[in-house]
Amino acid sequence: MSKQENVEFIITTLNELYPEIPIPLEHTDPYTLLIAVLMSAQSTDVRVNQITPLLFEKADNPYDMIKLSIEEIREIIKPVGLSPMKSKGIYGLSKILIEKYNGEVPQDFEALESLPSVGHKTASVVMSQAFGVPAFPVDTHIHRLMYRWNLSNGKNVVQTEKDAKRLFPRELWNDLHLQIIWYGRQYSPARGWDLEKDIITKRIGRKSVIDIYYKLKKS
Repeated sequence: MSKQENVEFIITTLNELYPEIPIPLEHTDPYTLLIAVLMSAQSTDVRVNQITPLLFEKADNPYDMIKLSIEEIREIIKPVGLSPMKSKGIYGLSKILIEKYNGEVPQDFEALESLPSVGHKTASVVMSQAFGVPAFPVDTHIHRLMYRWNLSNGKNVVQTEKDAKRLFPRELWNDLHLQIIWYGRQYSPARGWDLEKDIITKRIGRKSVIDIYYKLKKS
């Protein structure tokens, strides 16, 4: 199949598997989403969803958040990892939101990425999931699958994002990035991968990846 046919096969398959797409991180508004995404760095969504209710019970808006000390925030979010950096980021960005944006999360990539501990991926998630602005946040699952599916060279997430945006229709980005994440978790994980269940990779996957899979299977 041509690359365009592969893209169409991916879209069709993902729509069949995930006609309704759950949001991985639990939140109630743009602010709580921003904090949840920040906390998810090098952690799991499951762990973050266990901790955010404890934090948001005390502070689910920037005004209440800065009433907590950085140490208090750190103690609450410690189980998600990297708590020293994340607690400073949460406190710092909350303060800036109050001082510069009347306590509201800005609907702007540049403004979001200027906030403490907010990188391009975090900003992209907030823009797409909170505000509906087309974006294609690339996490480890998307990066892995774009390589396995021979749609990107796998060198870095920046290139993977460019390739995804070039190949997939803009109006589908917000749904597709979530569908690919769920697919990666369920059918094409990094560990415990079963190619027989991974219907997309089995049909269109990079030959070298598939060859390595079968060699490892035999060994």
